[in-house]
Amino acid sequence: FSSVFLFFLSVAGSPGSSRVLHACSIMFFSLLYTLLAGLVLVLPVLLYLRNPYLVQDVRYCLSVLQLALSLNRCKRRNPCYTILDRFLDLVSKHPHKPFLYFEGSCFTYIQADRESNKAAWALRNRVRSGDTVAVFMGNEPQFVWLWLGLSKLGCTAALLNTNIRSKSLVHCFIVCICSSWGSCLFCVSDLQGAVVEVLPTLQSLGVQVLVLGVDCAVEGLHSLTGSLSESSDQPVPVDLRSKITLKSPALYIYTSGTTGLPKAAVINYERLWMASFLQLIAGVRSDDIMYVYLPLYHSAAFMMGLCGSIERGIPVVLRRKFSASQFWNDCRKYNVTVIQYIGEVMRYLCNVPKVRKQDRDHKVRLALGNGIRTDTWNEFLQRFGNISICECYGATEGNIGFVNYVGKVGAIGSGPNHLNWEEPVRDSRGFCVRVPTGETGLLVGQISARSPFSGYSKNKQQTEKKILRDVFVKGDQYFNSGDLLRIDRQGFVFFQDRIGDTFRWKGENVATTEVADHLLMVDCIEEANVYGVKVPGKNFSTCQFMCWWMQNTLCVIVRLQDALDVTGTFKQLKGKLAKEGFDPALIQDPLFYLDDSQGYVPMSRDIFDAIAEGRLRL
Repeated sequence: FSSVFLFFLSVAGSPGSSRVLHACSIMFFSLLYTLLAGLVLVLPVLLYLRNPYLVQDVRYCLSVLQLALSLNRCKRRNPCYTILDRFLDLVSKHPHKPFLYFEGSCFTYIQADRESNKAAWALRNRVRSGDTVAVFMGNEPQFVWLWLGLSKLGCTAALLNTNIRSKSLVHCFIVCICSSWGSCLFCVSDLQGAVVEVLPTLQSLGVQVLVLGVDCAVEGLHSLTGSLSESSDQPVPVDLRSKITLKSPALYIYTSGTTGLPKAAVINYERLWMASFLQLIAGVRSDDIMYVYLPLYHSAAFMMGLCGSIERGIPVVLRRKFSASQFWNDCRKYNVTVIQYIGEVMRYLCNVPKVRKQDRDHKVRLALGNGIRTDTWNEFLQRFGNISICECYGATEGNIGFVNYVGKVGAIGSGPNHLNWEEPVRDSRGFCVRVPTGETGLLVGQISARSPFSGYSKNKQQTEKKILRDVFVKGDQYFNSGDLLRIDRQGFVFFQDRIGDTFRWKGENVATTEVADHLLMVDCIEEANVYGVKVPGKNFSTCQFMCWWMQNTLCVIVRLQDALDVTGTFKQLKGKLAKEGFDPALIQDPLFYLDDSQGYVPMSRDIFDAIAEGRLRL
């Protein structure tokens, strides 16, 4: 270009220079156009070679921008704009569009609005705006109507796990109820027995127990069925929720309680919006149909499933409980296009006997969830067709998360978030050390105004345990996820294990998930739960199985059970098992010890004592 420019200068003053200049200009711009055209053709190839996920990255950035703009509009509205307001806008815009499918019935938006109005008017004289009301119900339309009705009254719903009983049930109620006027707990008829067990304690706390579905014959229980049928279905005054802000608590959702009693995570309206936007990031469209079978008391089903579908304005197919045998039948029946998954659900589906003609006879195009194993991921796609899997990561109470929007098999997402050593290692200045690329470390997320950590209701001790201070600079605060992750050179993040699950074996850290993955490669092993057990001076692994046979592994002790204990969202319970250890006097299940010469032999009292006393080396 500089040579051509100098040529222009040299001919500018010569005879006939105008003609020469004109010809050179044509040549110059033709050359420039050719170069630019070539660059336009070559640049995408170069960018693709540099980043094969460029298109997905651009789409993700646009989604995040749309998310930010939407959230900003919600903040600017006065009063603030909530998920309930989005639902009411859809009622006005699409009153007869399907909102909820359940056991053969279809409820439109206008029907859902009227049913929730009835719930609100039935409760109008029992609760006040700002009260917290406990909901002890399984997946059914009444759950949704009740939550919408409580939201219309400006109340906060505490979503109780339907599997909790006795002490845990009372504990979960106490940590979230803070009303000075009166407290309520709702349950359905099939959970009435669990409430009756703790009724004296609830009555001593001044709790009104309201039952849906039957007329109660038990003193202290009040049926709401009659009030609902007689209530008005007209709109509820907006001023009842006029004091709500995006920072107000919208829900209390409980941790699974895999270690100790469940903790109530505080979910404000802003966080509810953020969780609902996950469907937008995953690529859910306005013409999709979402299948929700996970329990609504859990964040995945309620926040990402139900609330996400309201944000997108799409119908929800609701099922009481997960059924592997009926899963695809439901998808075909309701023309489901988007499914949720969590934990071991995908593997359960892959274990269903194959039916070649029906395995790919469905309209599901997208799966959204977390916890899928790499081998299951590949098997699922191979068997059930080209379904986009959007794996994500996040904790109910956490302030940090990832989304694998490109479909990288095995990854939970990508991002620049911080990884530190499993037990935070500090340098000579007292600051934490970052883990190098490719190594496993503890995930922490900075606590700030943009990424707050609300903690647990009425549990300051557990809240403080999740906060790391003075991590990289004096005075900073980080949320301790308790999860061990690894970031590869491409920036993809991979889940490794939970702190407390990882154990030491011959001087090396071993992830329990890694051992379980190897065990599950054996055909006869249906499920494996691997966890570390403490022995004086030792720390080794124990496995719990639904199978009677296994090959040699790192598992020194094997405990056999007919079925594994899991939470309502299929998380394996390890805390109780680890505490029980491997004492044959305390455990009724068959126990086996890995003998170097004989293989696995029944655990006897002599072997146990020899291990505990150090006479038998592991």
